[in-house]
Amino acid sequence: MQTLPDTLCFLNGEYSPLRDAKVSVLDRGFIFGDGVYEVIPVYGGKLFRVHEHLARLDRSLAKLRIANPAGSDEWLARARKLVAALAQQSGAQEQLVYIQVTRGVALRDHVMPPDVEPTVFMMVSAMKPATPEQRHHGVACVTARDFRWERADIKSISLLGNVLARQMSADKGALETVMFRGGYLTEASASNVWVVHEGAVLGPPKSEHVLEGIRYDLIRELCEEEGIAYNLRPIPEGELLAADELLLSSATKEVLPVTTLDGQPVGHGALRGKPGPVYARLYEAYQRAKRAQSI
Repeated sequence: MQTLPDTLCFLNGEYSPLRDAKVSVLDRGFIFGDGVYEVIPVYGGKLFRVHEHLARLDRSLAKLRIANPAGSDEWLARARKLVAALAQQSGAQEQLVYIQVTRGVALRDHVMPPDVEPTVFMMVSAMKPATPEQRHHGVACVTARDFRWERADIKSISLLGNVLARQMSADKGALETVMFRGGYLTEASASNVWVVHEGAVLGPPKSEHVLEGIRYDLIRELCEEEGIAYNLRPIPEGELLAADELLLSSATKEVLPVTTLDGQPVGHGALRGKPGPVYARLYEAYQRAKRAQSI
């Protein structure tokens, strides 16, 4: 049995060591996966784009018809207390804040019960960033049909489809599984995916099939800052195989180059199978944003 850490966490109004936190077996998050979550990166002890993350949390809750159980100031105060506690305990300055809200505890019934108190849980952990080797050489990905449910726009705790997709890449020694629905790119199991074509950054349009990653707007902002063309449009599967560069983005990966797809090198000419210039520019711009946009 894995030993749980004694890191401070928050559960339903109380702070306690993580290993001591308990929820009811009738919590609808446990029974149905009826809840949502957010993951907020922390750099130098400061929360990165936290207001954007909290806004997405609010959108996800609204789509599940769960009232947001806290205001922005409350979420911020709790997060900062947990971040400070972990920093004092372990010295970690780069962390991840995890927030989970479920509909709450009720007798098992598919119908949404009225007047149930949401279960609110928060924890922190040290961030595990991409390695220097991954940034220097890029990473491998595999492809698959997007077999998940139709509402990927909700950051739901019901992640079995994503777990199965991620395991497909793990089984082949790859970092991610890039998925397609009806022959068009959606996203990866835990990342957004970007195609670089003739110097422009392309991404799938926002829809119910794609989680609107916080990095969607951030990548757009960084492209504007760097003078890189940015466009959201349907991307056929064949365009990934012909791409100049492929990129992943997420809270933990930031922006990361994909240099091998289904065992084949990505790119052309001297840069075939190597990180490209657009990645290099976006990565440096991302580092500047971290310093400027963390609070």
